[in-house]
Amino acid sequence: MVAKDSLATCERAPWDAGSQPSCVFESTQLEKLIQELWRLGYNVVGPTLSDGAIVYGTIHSVTNLPEGWTEEQSPGRYRVKRSPDHAFFGCSIGPQSWKKYLHPSLVRLWRAERHDSTFRILNNDAKPTLPKAFFGVRACDLAAIAVQDRVLLEDRYRDSVYAEQRAAACLIAVQCTQSAATCFCASMGTGPLVTTSADLILTELNGHGRHRFLARAGSELGKNLLEGLETGAATNTDLAEAQSLIDGATTGQVRSIDTEGIRDLLYRSFEHPRWEAVAARCLSCANCTMVCPTCFCTTVEDSTDVTGIHAERWRRWDSCFTQAFSYIHGGSVRTSGKARYRQWITHKLAAWIDQFGSSGCVGCGRCITWCPAGIDITEEARALCQGENHHGNA
Repeated sequence: MVAKDSLATCERAPWDAGSQPSCVFESTQLEKLIQELWRLGYNVVGPTLSDGAIVYGTIHSVTNLPEGWTEEQSPGRYRVKRSPDHAFFGCSIGPQSWKKYLHPSLVRLWRAERHDSTFRILNNDAKPTLPKAFFGVRACDLAAIAVQDRVLLEDRYRDSVYAEQRAAACLIAVQCTQSAATCFCASMGTGPLVTTSADLILTELNGHGRHRFLARAGSELGKNLLEGLETGAATNTDLAEAQSLIDGATTGQVRSIDTEGIRDLLYRSFEHPRWEAVAARCLSCANCTMVCPTCFCTTVEDSTDVTGIHAERWRRWDSCFTQAFSYIHGGSVRTSGKARYRQWITHKLAAWIDQFGSSGCVGCGRCITWCPAGIDITEEARALCQGENHHGNA
C-alpha cells in the first residue's frame, strides 16, 4: 500500500489530456480497476443503490455499483427503476454530490477541557483516513468541484478541511450518455461532455454486442491506472458511438437557462412580482441548498457538557433559506420567504459571477428534483425574463 503522503502529492502538474489517445477495455476489467485503486491506498466511493435511491457509498467491487438500474426524475419526484441493459452507470445523478466528502456537513473544529481556572485545547488532529477515489463523477459535478476549488481554495481565505480532502482525491469521471428530465447542464456549459480535468475519463459503451469502456487518461495517475488494465486502441466505431451517446444526452435535455444577460436581469428584477408567486410555494426547507453541489454556507456552533468541563466547536452546513442565517443584532435581515428565495437565486446566477468569476449553478437539476414543492429554477429564470420582456424591458 502506498503511503498517504505520496498519494496526496500524486502527479497534478499541467497535463495535456487532449493529446492522450483513447483506449478501450472490456467491462470485465472494471473490477480490476477498482481493486487497483484499493491497492494504491484509496477508499473507492461511487454510486450505489440504497433505500430506493442512487447514493454514494464505498465500492469494494463492481457488485456494489447499480448495474441495470436507472432513474426517473421530475420536479419534486425521484424514482429508481430497472433498465433494459446492464449498464453500471445507467443512472445520472442522485440526491448527493461529492461535496459531502470534500466539504463535509459536520466538522469539529476543536475541543477543549477545563483544568481549574483555565481551558486546555486538546489534541485536535484528525484521525488519518484513506484518501478517496471518486468513482463515476459526472461532468456537472466536475464543474461543481472546480467552482468549490475557486471558492474554498483560491479566494482570500483557504479552507484547510477542503484543501486536505481535495489534494488527496482521485477523480474517475464517467461521461453522461443520457440525461434526466431535470438536467440542464448543456445550457450552463458544464456537460454532458466532460471538459473539466479528471484523472481518468470513461465512457460506457454497450452497443455492437459488446459491453466496454472508452477511456482516456487525464493525469499521470490515470495513465498508470490504464497501463494496469488490458486495453486496446479505440476504433473510429468506438469514438463515433461515444460521441453519439453524448450528443443524445445533450439534445435530450428539456430544460435550459438562457445565461445571456442573466446577471443583469436578476439585478433589475429585485421588485419583480414573480418573487411573491414563488414564495407562496416555497417551504424554506433548504433542500435545494443541501443538494446543491456548489453551495458552501456554514455556521459555527459551540457546545459544552452539563459539567462545564468539556467544550467543543463545530462547523455545519447552513442555508440562506433559514431565517436565522441572516440574523444580526436586532433580528434577521431576510424575514420573508420571498427575500430568501430571491437571495438564493440572485446569488447563484448573478452575484456569484461578481464574486468568483463564474455562475454558481452547474445545471445538475438536483434543486428541481428534490424540492418538495417542485419549484424549478429554470422556470423561475424564464418567468423573470418573459415578465420583463412583456413589460417592454421596463
